[in-house]
Amino acid sequence: MGLLLLLGVFAFCVIIGTPVAFALGISALAAFFYEGLPLLVGFQRIVSGINVFSLMAIPFFIFAGELMFHGGIAMRLVRFAQSAVGAVRGGLGIVNVFSSMLFGGISGSAIADISALGSILVPVMKDKGYDADYAVNVTVTSSIAGIIIPPSHNMIIFALASGGAVSISKLFLAGVVPGVLMCICLAVTAYFVAVKRGYSAEQFPGWTALLMSFAGAIPGLMTAIIIVGGVLSGVFTVTESGAFGALYAFVVTLVVYRSISWANFKIAVAQSVRTTSMVMILIACAAAFAYMLTFYRVPKETVEFLNGITDNPILILLMVNGVLLLLGMIMDMAALILICTPIFLPVMNSLGIDPLQFGMILLVNLGLGLCTPPVGSCLFVGCAVGKLPMEQAVRTIWPFYLAIFVALMLITFVPAISLTLPGLIGD
Repeated sequence: MGLLLLLGVFAFCVIIGTPVAFALGISALAAFFYEGLPLLVGFQRIVSGINVFSLMAIPFFIFAGELMFHGGIAMRLVRFAQSAVGAVRGGLGIVNVFSSMLFGGISGSAIADISALGSILVPVMKDKGYDADYAVNVTVTSSIAGIIIPPSHNMIIFALASGGAVSISKLFLAGVVPGVLMCICLAVTAYFVAVKRGYSAEQFPGWTALLMSFAGAIPGLMTAIIIVGGVLSGVFTVTESGAFGALYAFVVTLVVYRSISWANFKIAVAQSVRTTSMVMILIACAAAFAYMLTFYRVPKETVEFLNGITDNPILILLMVNGVLLLLGMIMDMAALILICTPIFLPVMNSLGIDPLQFGMILLVNLGLGLCTPPVGSCLFVGCAVGKLPMEQAVRTIWPFYLAIFVALMLITFVPAISLTLPGLIGD
């Protein structure tokens, strides 16, 4: 009965429009009250949820991404991508994917990716004769590269939710190959859809222009190298690398590119504070919610339930993928990471699946959910940027969904895709 109350109150709060963070907190406190547990313990769980030193990296990562968004780094990455791959048939679609891979790996945010690159590339693609739905679909689906390619604050949230079972540095490495694989699948799809629709190729600008655009993009690209390289080399902790990355992004946009104004700097600071506040409140309330899930033995019961249906690991993996994808379509990503990790990680452990691989499976599933109705935030933002009705985008986005699904199945059933790079640094 207590579990039904917990889930029922949460579902009711979400249905009436309560923010997910507060819905988690209210439902957890309702369950505490029902079970007669001291409410002080509930508030202690809420506070302890954010009393984690590594979480200090999240505001730094978010601030670095905002500085690069408002500081013009996205435009330089687009120029480099266009010079490198724009001459292919339907090249601007591939440029879009390639740019998302570069910028997403720096900003770590799908929404920032769409806002920065979409506002640049979607109008250009329309002017070059590309259909609006094609431009929006490529932009929306490729944006989730920022979730998977490091650095990503969602990876830090997953590491926290795993209870210390995952190393953040190894998680960063684990995301490289899956992220690139997914972008390759999307680029191939963008090419074939462009050929089918008869889009033309851009003219190759020449090796000189390519080298010049690459040189202009290097300072921005170094942000991700500094953050990830600092963690992997042991020079920085995750928090220190985030702080240094934010400082470096500020210096690059202010001194090297000289592209950020005082007004844009204030916007970046305000947006960073707002996003960080939302994430931290969510993490705090999800900690209390996860505590009650454990209290009701949900993780253990889930393992027993799935094993009772079948002992075939392939079928269990498909079922877990299906549940994660369905949940990703209707709920916020950060909340689902915090809720689903303690539930499904024991299931993966029982199958012998490495937590790093499960992290990639989880992030790709929930990333795909950001691109799907009814609550796909990336889809909403992309349609707003492209001035396109959502139903029109959804009618033609399915080839790109299929591309991500192919990458997801490879990540699910080929462990080496996620585990080869982390295995190189040892324990």
